[in-house]
Amino acid sequence: MLAAMLPYACVLVLFGAHTTLAAGEAGGSRLHWEPRCQRPLTDRVPSTAILPPRLNGPWISTGCEVRPGPEFLTRAYTFYPSRLFRAHQFYYEDPFCGEPAHSLLVKGKVRLRRASWVTRGATEADYYLHKVGIVFHNRRALLDVTGRLNQTRAGRDCARRLPPARAWLPGALYELRSARAQGDCLEALGLSMHELSLVRVQRRLQPQPRAAPRLVEELYLGDIHTDRAERRHYRPTGYQRPLQSALHHVRPCPACGLIARSDVHHPPVLPPPLALPLRLGGWWVSSGCEVRPAVLFLTRLFTFHGHSRSWEGYYHHFSDPACQQPTFTVYAAGRYTRGTPSTRVRGGTELVFEVTRAHVTPMDQVTTAMLNFSEPRSCGGAGAWSVGTERDVTATNGCLPLGIRLPHVEYELFKMEQDPLGQSLLFIGQRPTDGSSPDTPEKRPTSYQAPLVLCRGEAPDFSRPPQHRPSLQKHPSTGGLHVAPLPLLPLVLGLAFLYWL
Repeated sequence: MLAAMLPYACVLVLFGAHTTLAAGEAGGSRLHWEPRCQRPLTDRVPSTAILPPRLNGPWISTGCEVRPGPEFLTRAYTFYPSRLFRAHQFYYEDPFCGEPAHSLLVKGKVRLRRASWVTRGATEADYYLHKVGIVFHNRRALLDVTGRLNQTRAGRDCARRLPPARAWLPGALYELRSARAQGDCLEALGLSMHELSLVRVQRRLQPQPRAAPRLVEELYLGDIHTDRAERRHYRPTGYQRPLQSALHHVRPCPACGLIARSDVHHPPVLPPPLALPLRLGGWWVSSGCEVRPAVLFLTRLFTFHGHSRSWEGYYHHFSDPACQQPTFTVYAAGRYTRGTPSTRVRGGTELVFEVTRAHVTPMDQVTTAMLNFSEPRSCGGAGAWSVGTERDVTATNGCLPLGIRLPHVEYELFKMEQDPLGQSLLFIGQRPTDGSSPDTPEKRPTSYQAPLVLCRGEAPDFSRPPQHRPSLQKHPSTGGLHVAPLPLLPLVLGLAFLYWL
């Protein structure tokens, strides 16, 4: 579903919404957002990008991160004025980052180059690794890493640098890369630091109850390819979950102090988050402008109707990293199955989503012109497209120019948590980096996208025909489909490739 939806749609509202239904024209009804959820991005406290990025200082994870695989980790990176850096990556056996497996110590040098011509708002960088060491926190982790290395010839050479299990010493640091150790064992392990090749630093203010807002600084590094075999050659165009300054991070943050005080010999052991049962009913929205690989900027809004297991989604796409310049919006709807606990990703729930309906709304002249020049009946029925006018593309089995195909089925991964502020968070499976669709059980995600925030509980049921369903009020400034990885428009027109969310 969400995979099936266009990857880049943008919701015009943020978290904290309430909704009411009011009588509309011709006896219909229209969905009105109460102020907390109706506020568009432009009306909220803005984020400010720091250009060129200032990396100096310590940066930390704010919780347990999940990478494709799955891999569970936390990170603590320190950058120095001399351009040298030291990175700690702590890996765990459990999805709550409470059972350390092994830790990596990476030292090197990073040099900022120029503003990225691919990912707006980002800066490209070069990096050089001087040393990589690994510390095992139990014998199981040593056996696991050794087993992965022994799968290739180059890996077997690297495995000789590690001790046999019977000779393992707690706290011992074993070199995987250094001036003395020839060869690169990171590739054999499927590890890479290419995340350092794409950088963005931004500041924002975190509202505080009965107090002045608090400064928060975030460091966005390049995304990690969902296919381990491709990581060595992949150059990021999107971001992973941001690190935050150890001095200026969100509050409260139970994990921040633990991670900031850790080292390769003493990995942080995080308290488990408050896990919630998967109750999807309600409205879920993006907490800010989201960035995806292939230069896509969006926000998302989903509504789930638990009693009928139906869902709807709005994807509002933009051409800029602040989500201020809308390009098009996609509405999609369908049904989903009852969830079952994931055997591959602990704490996750597996579902199957079907996308059966879709509407498209062009929001700028470029997208409108592209749709008007498309083949007849390849995207909606007869008639010209116009800016801000929604059209149903269900009858044409989607919209070929945008790569939307209907009907479509996707295999999904969900989980719910509660953050330290008491907000309910919904994590949805990360889309494949190569733009393919998780349309088979084997392609089901093993990691998550940025979480959505619960805006309001059980939503009205919009399963009746779309011409009678309530619709979101258009914002004044703007008036699960399968999206194939084909170019929407040339890059010079500001749009890049589409692929699943």
